[in-house]
Amino acid sequence: MKAIARIITVAALLLAAAPAVVAQNNGNDVFIPIAKYITQGNVDALSAWFDDNLEISVISKSTYSSRSQARRIVQRFFDTYTPRSFNLDHSAGRINMKYALGSLNAGGENFIVTIFVCRKNGTYHIQQFQIERMR
Repeated sequence: MKAIARIITVAALLLAAAPAVVAQNNGNDVFIPIAKYITQGNVDALSAWFDDNLEISVISKSTYSSRSQARRIVQRFFDTYTPRSFNLDHSAGRINMKYALGSLNAGGENFIVTIFVCRKNGTYHIQQFQIERMR
């Protein structure tokens, strides 16, 4: 049920952003370092992008967490599932809000990663971070 709600949310955001969609290589460079840190399993560098509070979902366990709590959640995931590769499959958005979908191979399994960032004071921060098993 949560997956359906997530799909509906993403579809609504896509429709709302449709007139101002930005191609991956045209303004969404914010995801390049984030993708690198996911590939490396570098939780310290990745969590520097986290907002003070964010929604985090890892394998269907969702919570609204502080940056330090989210860091621990992602660290536990990377400790269990060592990243092997991460590919950004799609990204789009407006100047103040962007999202990306990516494919993560970690611990011999495949995952879909969804990232939403918002711009605050001239800097992007991850507001939502989701890792789900690919089915």
